[in-house]
Amino acid sequence: MAIKVRDYEVRLTRTKEERKQVRQLRYEVFCLEEGAGATEEQKNLGEEYDAYDTYADYMAVFHNKKIVGTYRIIDREAAEKMGGFYTENEFNLSKIKRVNGNIAEMSRACVNAEYRENGLVMRLLWAGLCEYVVKRKVAILFGVPSFVGTNPAKSAQAISYLYYNSLSPSRLRATVLKENIDPSIDPRMTQMNILPRVFVDEEEAKKQMTPLIKGYLRLGATFGRGVFIDKSFGTYDVFVLVQTKDIDKTYQKHFTGSETAFADLGIKEGPLHIFGKIIMSPITGTAKALRALAELIIREDVNDVQYIDKEESDDGEE
Repeated sequence: MAIKVRDYEVRLTRTKEERKQVRQLRYEVFCLEEGAGATEEQKNLGEEYDAYDTYADYMAVFHNKKIVGTYRIIDREAAEKMGGFYTENEFNLSKIKRVNGNIAEMSRACVNAEYRENGLVMRLLWAGLCEYVVKRKVAILFGVPSFVGTNPAKSAQAISYLYYNSLSPSRLRATVLKENIDPSIDPRMTQMNILPRVFVDEEEAKKQMTPLIKGYLRLGATFGRGVFIDKSFGTYDVFVLVQTKDIDKTYQKHFTGSETAFADLGIKEGPLHIFGKIIMSPITGTAKALRALAELIIREDVNDVQYIDKEESDDGEE
């Protein structure tokens, strides 16, 4: 399935060339702009990649056949093929992996510098991600959004705010793997409560947050415990988790017409209630769900939305 808005389109990549374009965009953003480390091979190719790209899906926004925004998605099946999730290098996911049903990791989100003032690109990425969630019946989304740099104290307000106000429930809480950080980094720098609660100012905290982290908060996301300093990539990362039942009531109303539609769809003992009525009900099919998502996420451009049913690869790839 592809979603088009005028001359923009969001969908999973289908060809080797499209996947190459994704990695080239990531190299431009992460390595050239933000200073992430790159191997000689990556520099020669002008591509950013790692071992977790092998079975990952790439969600991409196209503009005039050029990829201008992307997300990497790894669901449970892909992770099993690769021996785990990328996030497991930084955080302990044991509690999340015990949940029945599909789970998916979001990573390597980026937008071409020329398109960052155009909010449509990021909204389309979110719409594509939601379509993916509906199709793959994903119950939990998670990832490690980053701040640029290696000193979390520069984002003390933001990180402390997340610690005091948005920690994940203990039964699903990921925790930082201090033993995996560079030996030159003091493990105490992984703590989130950098400031005492009394010194945390919400307005200042929001100013320090990246647009992506603020977007996750609006969705009702919660955060794991600890900060991972990725010295080789030049970032410090926090862990984010999104459960369907915690999606903000405004979003729920757009999805289902009810502000409490997902109230009883949390993670429970026994079999998981996967993703709620929006996916599982035979009355509410994918097309209807996508239209509700488009009205919410794409907003003023909703009248230009087109849905294109095409899944096959143009060069034999999936």
